Amino acid sequence: MSGWDGRGLVSTDWVAAHLTDPDVRIFDATVHLRPSKPGPYVVESGRADYEAGHVPGAAFLDLARELSDTTAPLGFTRLKGAALADALGAAGIGPGVKVVCYSTSTPMWATRLWWILRSAGLADVAVLDGGYARWMAEGRPVETQVRTYPAASAMIAERADAWADKDAVLAAIDDGAVCTINALSAGVHSGEAEMNYGRKGHIKGSRNVPYAALLDADGLYRSDDELRALFEGVGAFERPRVIFYCGGGISATMDALALTRLGHPSVAVYDGSMSEWTKDPELPMETGA
Repeated sequence: MSGWDGRGLVSTDWVAAHLTDPDVRIFDATVHLRPSKPGPYVVESGRADYEAGHVPGAAFLDLARELSDTTAPLGFTRLKGAALADALGAAGIGPGVKVVCYSTSTPMWATRLWWILRSAGLADVAVLDGGYARWMAEGRPVETQVRTYPAASAMIAERADAWADKDAVLAAIDDGAVCTINALSAGVHSGEAEMNYGRKGHIKGSRNVPYAALLDADGLYRSDDELRALFEGVGAFERPRVIFYCGGGISATMDALALTRLGHPSVAVYDGSMSEWTKDPELPMETGA
């Protein structure tokens, strides 16, 4: 994977060769989740990371504030309709541009931005494979100048099938056509880990492909063959539709990118995820693998 193949990932080589292209928009989407009590975490913007150093020409997009509905009861609830179009336009994302997303920490923030843009009908969007860590490890140039892109008129065509709500996930439990997959760690999925979202375990009937398992030792997405084996192991390709979830609809997008990259025709992310599901004691959960 070295060029722009339209399958969700792009290499550092490609980005380095296209830094000055007028139709390329590069965004640092870093967010930090800091452990807290009561938990499980507090949200911290990654703007300070961006200002300390970033890919030359890149702008910063604040996922928690600029691309989330801050009036919603759950953090990171996705924007919709005109609000989403306005936010993307203000960031400079309009017709005819290629968008590269990256993070200085876990790639889940970049994949969350990628999924938001893809679900808005934007095709030319990719995640920088290996993120800022790989960029730095390769000794590539960085800058500290704060950048912005000219505002644009975002033309979006929202894909409702890219998202699932609580009712859809509940219905999927007894639907043999849907495979529901948890992207959280094996310990959180089984209920053995101390960390949880209010109730231990996972959504009843769901399988587990931890987002961390998608990456190799260098922080790159594993090969297509390796990824396919992970998803075949939980029956993802045996069902016509797959719904991913996690704690709050963030790390689930790492799995969503991988399965979309492999060509599965119907992939969705449960935006509320465990942050919503665990709040209702009537919604079924179970422990164990």
